Amino acid sequence: MSFLRTLLVSLLALPGLLSAQENPRTILVLDGSGSMWGQIDGRAKIEIAQTVMGDLLAALPGDQELGLTAYGHRTKGDCSDIETLVAPGAGTRDAIATAVNGIQPRGKTPMTDAVTAAAEALRYTEEKATVILVSDGIETCNPDPCAAARALEQAGAEFTVHVVGFDVSDPEALEQMQCLAEETGGRFLTAANAGELGEALTEVAAAPEPMPVTVDFAATDGEDGPRIATPLIWSLSRGETAILDFERGATVSADLLPGDYLVSVLRPEDEASAEMTFAQGDAPQTVTLALPALLPPASLEAADSAPAGSTLPVTWDGPDAQNDYISVARPGDDGYETYAYTRKGSPAELLLPALPGDYELRYVLSDGRKTLATRPIAVTEVTASLDAADSVVAGAQLPVTWQGPDYANDYISVARPGDDGYESYVYTRKGSPGQLLMPPLPGDYELRYVMSQDRTVLATRRVTVTEVTATLASEDSALAGATLPVTWEGPDYANDYISIARLGDDGYENYAYTRKGSPAQVVMPTVPGDYELRYVMSQDRTVLATRPIAVVAISATLEAPAEAAAGQPLEVRWTGPDYANDYISVARPGDDGHEAYTYTRKGMPLSLTMPLVPGRYELRYVMSQDRTVLASLPIEVQDVQATLALPETARAGAPIVVNWEGPGYDRDYISISRPGDSRHDAYSYTRTGSPLLLRTPAVPGTYEVRYVAASNGTSVLARKEITLTEVSADLQAAERGAAGGNLAVHWDGPDFSDDYVSIARAQSSDDEYETYGRTSQDSPLILKLPEQPGAYELRYVVGQNRKVIARKPLTVE
Repeated sequence: MSFLRTLLVSLLALPGLLSAQENPRTILVLDGSGSMWGQIDGRAKIEIAQTVMGDLLAALPGDQELGLTAYGHRTKGDCSDIETLVAPGAGTRDAIATAVNGIQPRGKTPMTDAVTAAAEALRYTEEKATVILVSDGIETCNPDPCAAARALEQAGAEFTVHVVGFDVSDPEALEQMQCLAEETGGRFLTAANAGELGEALTEVAAAPEPMPVTVDFAATDGEDGPRIATPLIWSLSRGETAILDFERGATVSADLLPGDYLVSVLRPEDEASAEMTFAQGDAPQTVTLALPALLPPASLEAADSAPAGSTLPVTWDGPDAQNDYISVARPGDDGYETYAYTRKGSPAELLLPALPGDYELRYVLSDGRKTLATRPIAVTEVTASLDAADSVVAGAQLPVTWQGPDYANDYISVARPGDDGYESYVYTRKGSPGQLLMPPLPGDYELRYVMSQDRTVLATRRVTVTEVTATLASEDSALAGATLPVTWEGPDYANDYISIARLGDDGYENYAYTRKGSPAQVVMPTVPGDYELRYVMSQDRTVLATRPIAVVAISATLEAPAEAAAGQPLEVRWTGPDYANDYISVARPGDDGHEAYTYTRKGMPLSLTMPLVPGRYELRYVMSQDRTVLASLPIEVQDVQATLALPETARAGAPIVVNWEGPGYDRDYISISRPGDSRHDAYSYTRTGSPLLLRTPAVPGTYEVRYVAASNGTSVLARKEITLTEVSADLQAAERGAAGGNLAVHWDGPDFSDDYVSIARAQSSDDEYETYGRTSQDSPLILKLPEQPGAYELRYVVGQNRKVIARKPLTVE
């Protein structure tokens, strides 16, 4: 009985079957056909199989996933009599043993279909799967077991059938069983009697010796970096056994059996190392280790010690990559106290920490903040001293004599004891003694020498700030807007001032600096009421003295006609304070601005120009301070008319006579423009009288003559169209002349003011010329020929817009 058990154990011990972690799931397919009642050595084969199966299941690992399929065990003559008695899984040994012991052989031998059913139960197309078939006879249902085996192998993820031919002598049956095994990569074994079976089982139980495979080892310069081509030092071991021991090479190789190994590599240049554990199977592989990226070399040179807060020259050598820097830090600290970029050159000017102690200079590669070089540095203590008066009045400038390092932005400050900030300060770069502004409030304070780096206090000295006083004297009341003399006594510090403000108001209405002397000239507010005069020390706007004052109302009057013509200069009589920049204005009622104004300083009465747009307006007396209106008077501005008389046509560029009627204000004018164009081509003031002479544009076309009222803004009072016709000219002269000689030019043309005849280079612009003569000199003109020979052109040019109205070619020889 032991031979079949040994056979099955041997099959399960084939590489990849025994370990549950590595095993494919397995189904035992047991022949339950009628032929299993045949006997070997006096016992039925089914009984032998049942006994062996029981022993086998007891010997298998508990977590081995195992199932059972049987065929021919339920009905006679039925090729579909195939049943999976136990689904594959862990812990199925008892169920399989019970199922095997209940099999009663009855039917046919659908051996191939049973293997297919077992494969499907194992989901062989998705996972590794193994079937172990135990059969004693020939296939009696499927005509082609080999074809079925090939189909299973091709469709399976990794499918294997092992076949045990139990007491089989039929050559065709043996051929079928062997084909099932070989087509799926499995083993085929036979057992005819105990002796032969023992020899076969010995062969199967002896698992084949594993073969060593070649493993290559390499290293990269950093994660995902290039492979290192320079020699490295390699070590390789399995457990306590060394396989490679300090072997040198950029890469190395070793022939290894399956198992777990430890490999390590050392780079001699920087002693960087890496190691890893890897599992070796039955296939060759390359194991790659990542060494830290090889850093470029760098060096540092500097003094062994330097005072705290000083700037230390550090000579360096290194890659000088973008944003590399030299830093100073506490040993073991990943950060830094200060740094200087290498791009600023060597030596680097490095600011040392404010606190004494042991530090480390570093060359830091910005990429990854890797330290390439270090050097120790001792930062030594630095001292300072202060000397000044023991007491001083509030707000005064105190001379403070000091000694100290005088680093950039060091300062002397005054502060309340225990306060981290300061009341005021002066930079040490301004020299000793420093002039330090004292606080405005009396009390006990502390003078400090402060090193700017980390605001480190190097020295302190106590000082008492004593009270400062001031007085004010003035009239008890003043008119609104008036300038009040205020006599004062006080410290007269820079930017101290005398102000006037509402009672309880932190700000002011007006002020005057004390530096302008006593009495101060303070302008009173425009709104009557109770106010307060103050002596204000500019520092913190500290009030040293106050005095109450009453501001009383002030009035004004206006006198003028009730009506005026648009744009008319109007005489306005007024009374009022006549403060600096007070003015009389005309404005629309409710409008905060104005249409026109005249300062009251121009006298009484004064002339005020009315708006050009008719309508209801308001005259106002406006006090310049806050634009306070002291008086107003309504006025009606009436419309004004104008007429124009002129010819309907004229030659372009010729002056025309224009008769006009209109208000004739001082800045009114008659203009000529293109219709719709707000600009003008020419104009004449109406103050020259009517009629007047108006010059026309030189370009022909339709134009518009306008009467423009311009006393206060502009308004067109009248328009009339005129058509300007083309003008022409004629030139007569020799076609050639000697360079530098004279040329007589006969001309006929409009002879407008500023017209001229010119000689110009051919193809040059119309406003260019070599020489010219005014048409006012009459015809003919004698023109000097150019000194340079070439092609030229005679031109008649209208002077108004330099338009050429006649041309004649000319050759200078």
